[in-house]
Amino acid sequence: MSSKNNHRRDGQIPQPCSHLADFRSRNGHKPFRALQECLRAKPLGRAAIRRDPDEVPRCSACSHSATHRLYACVACASVFCHSSQSSHAAIHAESITPGHEIAVDVDRAELFCCACGDQVYDRDFDAAVVLAQTAASTLGGSTLPPVPPPENLRKRRRVDYRPWTPDPRERFLMGRGSSPLQIGDEDPSCLPWGLRGLNNLGNTCFMNSVLQALLHTPPLRNYFLSDRHNRYLCQQKNAAGHDISNKKNLRPCLACEMDAIFSAVFSGDRRPYSPANFLYSWWLHAANLASYQQQDAHEFFISMLDGIHEKVEKDQFKPQRQGSGDCCIAHRVFSGILRSDVTCTACGFTSTTYDPCVDISLDLEPNQKGSAKIASSKSLHACNGERDSCGISTLVGCLDRYTRPERLGSDQKFFCQQCQVRQESLKQMSIRKLPLVFCFHIKRFEHSVTRNMSKKVDRYLQFPFSLDMAPFLSSSILRSRFGNRIFAFDDDEPDTSNELSSEFELFAVVTHTGRLDAGHYVTYLRLSNQWYKCDDAWITQVSENIVRAAQGYMMFYVQKMLYYKASEKLLSS
Repeated sequence: MSSKNNHRRDGQIPQPCSHLADFRSRNGHKPFRALQECLRAKPLGRAAIRRDPDEVPRCSACSHSATHRLYACVACASVFCHSSQSSHAAIHAESITPGHEIAVDVDRAELFCCACGDQVYDRDFDAAVVLAQTAASTLGGSTLPPVPPPENLRKRRRVDYRPWTPDPRERFLMGRGSSPLQIGDEDPSCLPWGLRGLNNLGNTCFMNSVLQALLHTPPLRNYFLSDRHNRYLCQQKNAAGHDISNKKNLRPCLACEMDAIFSAVFSGDRRPYSPANFLYSWWLHAANLASYQQQDAHEFFISMLDGIHEKVEKDQFKPQRQGSGDCCIAHRVFSGILRSDVTCTACGFTSTTYDPCVDISLDLEPNQKGSAKIASSKSLHACNGERDSCGISTLVGCLDRYTRPERLGSDQKFFCQQCQVRQESLKQMSIRKLPLVFCFHIKRFEHSVTRNMSKKVDRYLQFPFSLDMAPFLSSSILRSRFGNRIFAFDDDEPDTSNELSSEFELFAVVTHTGRLDAGHYVTYLRLSNQWYKCDDAWITQVSENIVRAAQGYMMFYVQKMLYYKASEKLLSS
């Protein structure tokens, strides 16, 4: 669906693309059946535009072949490029008489509206892809009987999966340019258990990137795979607790949808999975974000956890506070407690407050080589033990700035209970309780009030694979403030469990590339001590250097005692 013209408003389903409807009205009942001969089947059930092996498609306007995505006009077969910065495909559609707005992705065989700048869906086009896939499987020497096209394409995949066997040329290319995935002594052709691509449902890379991280969060994964939340029992419980008149108004349970995704991803099926039911359920929980536009991955993460918490809170007669971390599985895994100390500069009186959190949003360090401030000793704990230098921002440096005392301005004076007047003060943040899984969100999107514009901060951030959170705990900061003396407050006894579990391991990185209004999210997962790039439906193995060079937007760390090492085997039983 078009993201520019077909937003979801007032809970209504967006209307189909008007340009696609005009194209269908001009070209008959089945305008895409002629494309069947132009399609070819690729490995793993994917399809693409048929061309010679040595042919390299290029844009008819700029002759570029790999810079941007290429689209072939359905009306005249001309190939043009499209990106968020420039679009020769859109120029082609505008410069010619109506009828050239619809094009086909050369590499993925997906419909694209050049006027709307977004993917579109057509049932007849999917039928043509299915027929092309079926013909390729039967003409290629397969002994299997031909598979008829699905009766209901809305509920079936566009192509049926068939095992792929490389030909000599593909085998040579794989041997020269890639290495097989290894999982101990098992079949080297298999990916780690539970690693499965997620189809993009139209600008949903923000959702897929976060879901990939959550699907491989060890405590969350163990909770759902051990059937701690059974969606069938939950649905029966909800149906029994509401009368018939209110059943239509019931919103789906996000925890049930997560249980369904876990079951599908860890079923052993390697075909990309489409989380359409989850997307629809999330739309009902977050109506203000329900559209085919690109959304913020961090905002999706927060709203998703709130949706799970909201459902559990309604089912409990005496709900626990979020800060306790026991109210639901979302807060049990991600919830921590922040401590805020505001100290009066006149008398030294300190006001302390505690707030629950499911993540920490960090500002990037100033882009300068030197600083007038004297950094605290914690700045020595840079990425993997390296010191901040050359103006490079590090995650530990950002945490150091986050927990460093900050002088509040004259317009932020607080009322001192001891002085009985408003005084200038110092504010310092610290971490009172560590969660099982820490999510760090990097503030890469800035908004200028004076200029009334937003921009993205593309500055590089260095992040460690192993992180010690001990220097940022409240107990450590109070100890550095008061030395070995008795703490000034009765409720500030050091939490020994925090100090014992302060070491964390990185297992997922969500990255964002592109501009503020048009970008793409990708997740890097660390499984069995190997890194994998999850780009929607495509899963590839990558090196550590690629992960370190990525533009991190959200980093997920799990307590080291819960992190599964590469030597540990998952039992098939």
